[in-house]
Amino acid sequence: MKKYIKTVLTGIMAASVLFACSKDFLDYEPEGVLSNENVATAENAEALVVAAYAGIANDDMVGPLTSMWVYGSVRSDDAYKGGGGRGDVDVVDRYEQYNLTIADDPLDWMAPRTWTNYYAAISRANFALDVINQIPDADYADKTTRQAELRFLRAHSHFVLKLLFKKIPYITEGLTQEEILQISNVIDNDALWDKIADDFLFAFNNLPQAQDQVGRADRNAAAAYLAKLRLYQAYEQNDTHQVTNINLSRLQEVIDYADEVTGALESDYGNNFLDGFDNGPESIWAAQFSINDGTTVGRVSFVTGLNSPHGTGLYGCCGFHLASQNMVNAFKTDPVTGLPQLDTFNNTNIFNVVNSNGETPLAAGITLDPRIDHTVGIPGRPFKYRNTVKTSGDMIYKFSWARDPGVYGYFGNMKEQQAPDCTCYVKEGPFVGTSKNIEFIRYADVLLFKAEALIQLSQVDAGITIINQIRTRAAASTQRQIDAGASNVYNVGYYPMGMSKADAFKALMFERRLEFGMEGPRFFDLVRWGMAEQVLNAYLAVEKTRRDFLANAQFTAGRDEYYPIPQREIDFTGGLYDQNPGY
Repeated sequence: MKKYIKTVLTGIMAASVLFACSKDFLDYEPEGVLSNENVATAENAEALVVAAYAGIANDDMVGPLTSMWVYGSVRSDDAYKGGGGRGDVDVVDRYEQYNLTIADDPLDWMAPRTWTNYYAAISRANFALDVINQIPDADYADKTTRQAELRFLRAHSHFVLKLLFKKIPYITEGLTQEEILQISNVIDNDALWDKIADDFLFAFNNLPQAQDQVGRADRNAAAAYLAKLRLYQAYEQNDTHQVTNINLSRLQEVIDYADEVTGALESDYGNNFLDGFDNGPESIWAAQFSINDGTTVGRVSFVTGLNSPHGTGLYGCCGFHLASQNMVNAFKTDPVTGLPQLDTFNNTNIFNVVNSNGETPLAAGITLDPRIDHTVGIPGRPFKYRNTVKTSGDMIYKFSWARDPGVYGYFGNMKEQQAPDCTCYVKEGPFVGTSKNIEFIRYADVLLFKAEALIQLSQVDAGITIINQIRTRAAASTQRQIDAGASNVYNVGYYPMGMSKADAFKALMFERRLEFGMEGPRFFDLVRWGMAEQVLNAYLAVEKTRRDFLANAQFTAGRDEYYPIPQREIDFTGGLYDQNPGY
């Protein structure tokens, strides 16, 4: 949608006069000088659809919609909060410590803002649907297609909200404010999944396989989302979030919808995280951003604006979202087989000793999955595949780039960063925004959704074949790092056929972590599998011996799988909404 955004940005701005911010999403009614009757034209409808697309990416550092670095990465075993100590953006410290125990905590301002931002996006989609539904079919050739796009956007928003809060009201078009106030968040978990699926199914049945304008939702994206949704739905949860059953028919749907998705892996894993490769063959559904598009600052994303390496003289600030020692250790491979050390990877640390040159040498005999040098900034190793940049000097990652190594260590994040001479940047004070897309689903996701379903259905060899396909791409993704001066210690092997179902599923879980490290899905994977308490408390038991700030962290099963329903929403509905358990 890069080119598309540039040509319709004026439409977004024109449509935006129809929307007003409000204190509460239930009080959010698009307002403006036009009534529904005289706005119901095909031309105005097109602008409203574009405004709905803008809504799913209208986020910021403290109300994220597009990046799950807080909710899915720091909340898991992948990363630490980082920044200038525990008090710096302390709400994320509370999330990381699993220390959010009351629903009306005044210090919790981030997740409630995400709630509001997503329901604002839903309101945009519903308002556009209300308008489009009034237009006669003969007057609007693209009517059904646009309705399908809007229902896709609405489903996407509800899907993410469900991952975060579980019990949410499902808001559709055609409702008055009074009717919306009567919609409860108390609904059977399976039925709520089906409501979201109905919107994706409408999109799947009414959208073309691909759109002429890049960035619009299409049948391919709808199929991918249906595979993802049915995978989550297959792991049936009780009222305290524990997995009680795995629905085999849902798993077969995962396979069926995954088979409807067309796509390909990027030839190099790093392409997914570099400016210039947006909307490539692996991109299935992404938040679209732009720069130099004729507007003053462009439509760039600041959602990860806190996360640049700190004190470099090359970036801005503020040193948030740092890889955990556990995450770094996970990239070790067996020197003989090249396979991950599934059970023993965390027994010893790698890159944990800084020498007099501020480097972290790798002990002899250790081999690595090359995805580590696409994911983590490590002192002494090239950052973003660069020894130097045109104007800014040395790009070897340095110990001094860590803002508070005594608390959070010194491993950086790389995927969400670009080289500092990138034309994709806008800098506002110390914060960097970028026009790089943020992926919601890439083709590697779809492949591993299918592999997971196959393994759970005891079609183990078929699932392992897909995992090995992902590993083949990883093995081929080394040249950029080597050219930039990384020592060639890469070794990627392949899982054998004939593995047990239990071992294959363990391999699947580990492969998802390596492939999507620090991209945000890790916490939600653990909750889906019913393994959050087991994995995260085991992680904390070891990690708190390495990082004192985690000394009192503890995950509580039956509570910490989801965020509390914002108390202001419960109050606004007069107590109609039920709170999640444990809060």
